Amino acid sequence: MIFAYKNSRLYAENIAVSDIAKQVGTPFYCYSKQQLTGNFLEFKNAFSGIDATICYALKSNSNHNIISLLQKLGSGADTVSEGEVRAALKAGISPDKIVFSGVGKTKREMEFGLRSNIGQFNVESIEEIELLNEVAGKLGVKAPVSIRVNPDVDAKTHDKISTGRKSDKFGIAWEDVFLVFDKAKHLKNIDIQGITTHIGSQITSLEPYKAAFHKVAELFKTLREMGYNLARLDLGGGIGIKYKDENPIKISDYADIIKEVIKPLNVKLFLEPGRRISGNAGILVSEVQYIKKTIERDFAIIDAGMNDLARPAVYGAYHEIISVDEGLEQHNIYDVVGPVCESSDIFGKERRLKELRSGDLLAILCAGAYGASMSSVYNLRPLIPEIMVDGDKVEIIRKRQTYEELLG
Repeated sequence: MIFAYKNSRLYAENIAVSDIAKQVGTPFYCYSKQQLTGNFLEFKNAFSGIDATICYALKSNSNHNIISLLQKLGSGADTVSEGEVRAALKAGISPDKIVFSGVGKTKREMEFGLRSNIGQFNVESIEEIELLNEVAGKLGVKAPVSIRVNPDVDAKTHDKISTGRKSDKFGIAWEDVFLVFDKAKHLKNIDIQGITTHIGSQITSLEPYKAAFHKVAELFKTLREMGYNLARLDLGGGIGIKYKDENPIKISDYADIIKEVIKPLNVKLFLEPGRRISGNAGILVSEVQYIKKTIERDFAIIDAGMNDLARPAVYGAYHEIISVDEGLEQHNIYDVVGPVCESSDIFGKERRLKELRSGDLLAILCAGAYGASMSSVYNLRPLIPEIMVDGDKVEIIRKRQTYEELLG
């Protein structure tokens, strides 16, 4: 493990987390360069030998240093806003390896993507395709698109991160696919290059993938037979990680089912993993401010809040919480909560930890995905720093926001 105890102290690679806390203060995010690298290379190696581009989903963690690290390893980028496209370009990712997803692209965003010569727009409605055609026409270019189809497959994940069901807002409804393709082929500034699908996030079973991928592959073959010159197949991402007791999918098994599906297609493959690359590569470190004892329970009130890590409040998500110093004291049960003025500002209920005191440090695990990227300044709480550990080296890759910066 990258984050592990040595002599009763939690380490990030070769650095004691408590030593980092002394240097930068709390709360802060801490990432492991070794874990990020290993997670990306697991995908890259599993898909070696075929024409596959691994497009890291920037929404999971959009820190410039992380994107730059992955770019050096050969990553493309899955983006969902002009800001993310700009971040990918700034990190040196080649435009042709940038995918622009999302259901609500604006004219401005479309124009920026076209002027930047990005490789693929994932389009999700006929209205979006018509607007993109209009914008591309004014620029005198053709927009390279992959049409996102909704296979109506339930990924059996959290309702708020399921995207491939008939009731979800994403993609073209299965029964409308041929109609949309027919309309799109008559738009002179649209270049239909492929199809794409994405059924959800934090998926821990191969079965939904098998169902969706086989369904989409058959559609791909049918569309080719109908005369569409399709060359790209984007199968999205969504592979889950272990937060509590999940049994995550092996990337090698995931690769095997995809290779089986695409083997007869002779196609350029695009994949969009995010959480599986950044999730377990980061922790959130926070200091206990007070122990509040009531008749009902004991609260460990920490200096990180739901504005720093929103997942527990938004999704009811579970994150393991551990003491930075193991200690030998008796174990107590705590509700670990933050200072934000919301009852939902709870990181974990009834967690068994060492007996805590003010000043003790806690680490919230698997916070590398949808942690810093979803953070806010709610309650006018400044954004916290992000730290990258590389062996025995520590680098501040986002400094703590000052009140002067926050308040303008």
